[in-house]
Amino acid sequence: MYKAPEGSGIHPREASRHHSQVSGDVIEKAIREAGVAIGDLDFVAYSAGPGLGPCLRIGAVVARSLASYYNKPLVPVNHAIGHIELGKRLTGLEDPMVLLISGGHTALAGLQKEGWRIFGETLDLTLGQLLDQLGRYFGLSSPAGPAIEKLAATGRETGQLISLPYVVKGNDVSYSGLLSAAKELHSRGSSREAVSYSVQEYAFAMLTEATERALAFADNQSLLVTGGVAANQRLAAMLNEMCAERGVKLGVIAKQFAGDCGSQIGAAGLDLFHRGLKVEPIYGFIKQSWRLDRVNLGSVSPSG
Repeated sequence: MYKAPEGSGIHPREASRHHSQVSGDVIEKAIREAGVAIGDLDFVAYSAGPGLGPCLRIGAVVARSLASYYNKPLVPVNHAIGHIELGKRLTGLEDPMVLLISGGHTALAGLQKEGWRIFGETLDLTLGQLLDQLGRYFGLSSPAGPAIEKLAATGRETGQLISLPYVVKGNDVSYSGLLSAAKELHSRGSSREAVSYSVQEYAFAMLTEATERALAFADNQSLLVTGGVAANQRLAAMLNEMCAERGVKLGVIAKQFAGDCGSQIGAAGLDLFHRGLKVEPIYGFIKQSWRLDRVNLGSVSPSG
């Protein structure tokens, strides 16, 4: 996994260079641990978007090359659906309201006949971006979520909750003002622990409120939480309390599968392949901005 230098975010060019250097070893290890041969596979799935262009291109090139050489069909997968499909498989939830939270997504989504519908989302920063940008301000590397969670746990022990902007508009949340206020607090002397604790409490409370409203609106009795930030134990506890009060079944993806991983693309790819949604390797594409509610469930081609 690519790891950004301390105090900096992910540089697309450096990350894509890393991907190209390790791709061969990663594929070889995966094949060896699975105990299969590439020639025995039914198809090759890859993340077609959304994401960083240079990184997506490396993945697409590797996938097209494998599919062409071994004469296998290619299955382009929307990254967000990868998070969701793996989460559904691991939690056993069949038709849940989905809270997708990561560096690239903060959205409440439900599957309807015509496709995915967004019931609420961030108006600016994603939850992952909020934590990463706060971490970079503290001199931490991205992804900074786990480090912020540790700092927040220490701040929670001392009870240093500081007032911050709380912005919920309908089912949508806004985190940009929260981040600016947090930086200002730290510049005026508040500790990293107190700021991290306060940011988590406010950001998670906002998201929990929006989630509860979306569940009530859709009259859904199950909630799937997936994406990299789903690994945060404090957020899981807040959502669990809300779901218990509403009688909603909560499923949180296991920590080791919360972040981006090939299992997500494989899970979504398997569903698409079984529905006949595959292309010849030459038609493989990438789409950096590919919203979940713009995915054409009747075709592998992106819409919108």
